[in-house]
Amino acid sequence: MMLPRAVLWLVAAVLSTAALAQYPARPIKIVVTIPPGGAPDITARLVGQKVSESIGQPVVVENRPGANGNTAADLVAKSPPDGYTLLLAADSLIAINPHLYARMPIDTLKELTPVASLVANQFVLSVNPSLPVKSFQEFIDYAKKANPPLNYASGGNGSQHQLTMEMLKARAGINLVHVPYRGGAPATTATMAGEVAAMFAGTSTAPQIKAGRLRALAVSGATRSSAFPEVPTIAEFYPGFENSIWLGLFGPAGLPQEVLTRLRAETKKALETAEVREKLHAAGGLEPLITSPEEFSALIRRDHERFGKLIKDVGIKAD
Repeated sequence: MMLPRAVLWLVAAVLSTAALAQYPARPIKIVVTIPPGGAPDITARLVGQKVSESIGQPVVVENRPGANGNTAADLVAKSPPDGYTLLLAADSLIAINPHLYARMPIDTLKELTPVASLVANQFVLSVNPSLPVKSFQEFIDYAKKANPPLNYASGGNGSQHQLTMEMLKARAGINLVHVPYRGGAPATTATMAGEVAAMFAGTSTAPQIKAGRLRALAVSGATRSSAFPEVPTIAEFYPGFENSIWLGLFGPAGLPQEVLTRLRAETKKALETAEVREKLHAAGGLEPLITSPEEFSALIRRDHERFGKLIKDVGIKAD
């Protein structure tokens, strides 16, 4: 005998509720947009391990590089919204890519659910030591007089490295020529070799700075970096200037509230442990970024709007 449709819906609802109550009942997968070794991968593994210990289920990291993160985002957006497939993404994927690419595989604001912010990191304005400047103000003065203009490196067209320098150019009234490289590491190597004069790089360049292969002049965050406490912020010269990188955890659209609540609680607990904090800092000055869901959503909207305007004003296009 066939059961009435209303009864079937009720049974399905009860089973779904029971499944949510047991979440997670199997391994969780975190898809990372880059190969192993970078900040997103390190963050996923550190936080994932702590969450795994707490929930009693494996948290597996899967590296899916490609199309500047769009490949991984598309995969997660099209996964079932059950909390078992998540995305660890940088701000560039969520807030910058939509303005760079004429065609995106997904709408990052509509087809992904923000779960939790994870970490933040600053950029360091670094120059080749042969450049005759010892301070940030000396660099600005020197750049204003340079003819031809100084060259600067970035990790590619539309990268945060480029956008941060373009923000500084506009604020300080200086002119520098952009030289894009395929990633932050080649850009750092080029700056150390003297192919370009300057660049914005992550605090992971601390070893090169401490070894004297790069000279740090300023940091881009709202406060001084714990990795370089003696280096001033750009905001000390240009009030309000701030640009930090953030990484966050996302899921497909339509994640149940029960799943979101559990994931947010477990992620926050992991980020608050001394072990995770120490390892994040050792991995390149990464700082835990713990926000409320409302604060994280506001951060995403803010960056989506401001980077969209900057990209349009400068005329940047994806490679």
